[in-house]
Parts: sequence; structure tokens; C-alpha cells
Amino acid sequence: MNWIKLISATILTLFVIVNEVHSSGLFELRLRYFNNDYGRDSEGNCCSGISDPQTGKCIGTCKTRFRVCLKHYQAKIDTTSQCTFGDVVTPVLGENSVNLTNTQKFKSKGFTNPIQFAFNFAWPGTFTLIVEALHDTNNSANTRSSSILIQRLSLQQVLEVSPEWKTNKSEAQYTWLEYDFRVTCDAHYYGAGCANLCRPRDDPFGHYTCSESGEIICLTGWQGDYCDKAECTKGCEHGHCDKPNQCICQTGWKGPLCNECEPYPGCVHGTCNKPWKCICKEGWGGLLCNQDLNYCTNHRPCQNGGTCFNTGTDLYTCKCPPNFTGTECQNEITSCKEGNPCQNGGACHDEASNRGYKCECLKDWGGPLCEEKVITCLDKPCRHGSCRNTTKGFQCDCPSGYS
Repeated sequence: MNWIKLISATILTLFVIVNEVHSSGLFELRLRYFNNDYGRDSEGNCCSGISDPQTGKCIGTCKTRFRVCLKHYQAKIDTTSQCTFGDVVTPVLGENSVNLTNTQKFKSKGFTNPIQFAFNFAWPGTFTLIVEALHDTNNSANTRSSSILIQRLSLQQVLEVSPEWKTNKSEAQYTWLEYDFRVTCDAHYYGAGCANLCRPRDDPFGHYTCSESGEIICLTGWQGDYCDKAECTKGCEHGHCDKPNQCICQTGWKGPLCNECEPYPGCVHGTCNKPWKCICKEGWGGLLCNQDLNYCTNHRPCQNGGTCFNTGTDLYTCKCPPNFTGTECQNEITSCKEGNPCQNGGACHDEASNRGYKCECLKDWGGPLCEEKVITCLDKPCRHGSCRNTTKGFQCDCPSGYS
């Protein structure tokens, strides 16, 4: 059973730690001047217990120390209840009147001015302060048992967190005390109650500074609740970044902005709109776009004015001019035996000439290969004149005003 209790206690402790309100600050009281010209206590008695019988003036001086009590706000101040925010008793600092502005003077006595009350809770914005000036009867330790009250001041009020000092002066019948006080947050704590913890950092856990109220302000190039997410290069589409202005591409993407897809490995004549695609360009086919579907355009195999026709993947045929032959029209016809170059029914006859043959054309056709239509007057070529047939075709006789 002991181990069960131990686990339960551990869990409870962790719960308390996790749910603790993390805040930190200081209430500071700066004593400035205490004046007691007559050397009397709060009852009007001489601190020394001896007075001049004729003048009534005190003979001897007070041995002055202070007790400071800081507590939560009390509508009706109770000077005897617990000092919930802190309790400090100083050593003897002087006699009747004490100038407390020279802080170096009191360091040897173990007294530091201002008096500080550290708190680790959210500052409530209100407080009760009790300051007692005491006469030490035998210069004993810092307790109240050997002290007589000279003056007591008590106040309760609203006090906001601020670096500015609040100055106050409390007066009694024979004495007065001047003092300042303020509440400030410890380093890295902000807000009205010093409850906002913000510690600037620039490491893997965050990249930010802090506003005056303790809000996180991301450094340039970082975003997120804790400024731990880098802002990638503007326009980065398919990438991520570990540092600002980076664009590290995801698999299948490339380019400065990771907006260019990687085609399928081995894709020859293709593009992509998504990674690992191979979309063939016009005239190409196959898984890798390496099969030529437009061999004629891509290779122009037909020579000497031959006309090319695609007949399949990497296949073609050439239609040759009349005087050329061969799979790519690469051979010129030089005899009637090699083929009939004569067109439109013309007859081929071999002869000893540069060409090696001669075409005998049918009526109405002419040209070396009978490729030209011979126009005669029967075709009515003349629009505003008379027509005469000639050996070369026809001639128009135009009337005056026409040509």
C-alpha cells in the first residue's frame, strides 16, 4: 500500500506544480527620513526614561529601529494579525532622527534600503502596510520583545504595478516618517499582476521577444503560437522550411518555389502536371513518350519535294514527284525503264540527252513532264477580245481600251 500512496502523492505534487500560477515581483518600501526631535515614544515618554526636571526635555536619545508588515488588503486594519506578504525588522539604524537616504551608511549594519518583499503570486492590486518605529531598550536582536513603540503608520490602498515610486508622509504628535513604495515585476514577468511569464528566446523552442504586457512577438520570419514555425519563401507551393525564407521541396517537386513537378523517370518527350506523370507532347506516344507518332514532321525523310505520310509509330511513306523514285524520293529517273515520269497520260521515250528520256504528251498537255495544261481558244480565255490559236496555245486580240 505504501507504493500506492507514494504514486498518489507524486501525481498530486505534479498536478500542483503544473497548475501553479507562475508570477513574480517585488513590493519595495524605501524609508527616507524619520524625525523625532523630542526623543519621545508614542505615549509621550522619553525613550531614555530621563527628563530635565526644569525644562521637561528628554535627556538621552532613542535607539530607533523599524518593523515593516505587508499583508493583503484589510478594510479595517488589524495590526496584530499575520503579515501575509512579509514581515521585516531592521537593526538599530540611528537615534532620535534618522536620514535613511544614504544607503551605503547602513550596509555595515546589514540593512538594505529599499526593503524588498518578493512575491510569487499574481499581485492583487491592493495591499495593507504597517510601519512601526521602535525604541530598542537594550540593543538586542531584531525582535519586538525589547522594543517600545515610537510611531505606527498604517495604510491600505490600491497600487498598480509601475516603476514609479509613490511618495508618502505620515505624521504623529512628536514624529513624522517620509517614505516611498512601489510594485515592480521581476525580469521576464509582465502584466497588471506580474502573472505573464515571457522569456525572450531564439532557439529551437521559439524565436520571439516580449511586448510590454508580456505578449509573445515573433522575430522576423517566424510564426505560430510559440514562434517555432518558420515562414517559407513566399510562393513556396509544395515545400517546407526549417529556417525563414527556405523552400525545401517535397518528393516529386523541384524548382526555387517547388512548383515544378518531376516527370516519370525516363520520360523523353513528355511533361507533367503532377509528380511522376509523363504527358506526351504532340506527335509522341508510349509510356515514356519515346515513340514517334509524327515521323514526317520530326525527321522530314522525303527528299526532292516528296510528300511524307505518317503510317504508324516510326513509320512513313513518301509520295515522290514524277521524275524521282525511291523510299525517300532520293533517286532521279534517268530512263523510261526506271519508271514513267510523264504525267497526264504522256508516253516516255528514251533518248540521248541530259535527261535521258522525252515525254510525248497528249493533246492539251505540255511541259517537260506533260505537267502543264495547254489552254486554247476553246477554253475562252479572252474576256473582251477575240482569240487566236497558236502553236504555243492562244493569243488574245484586245479592243481599244483593254490589254
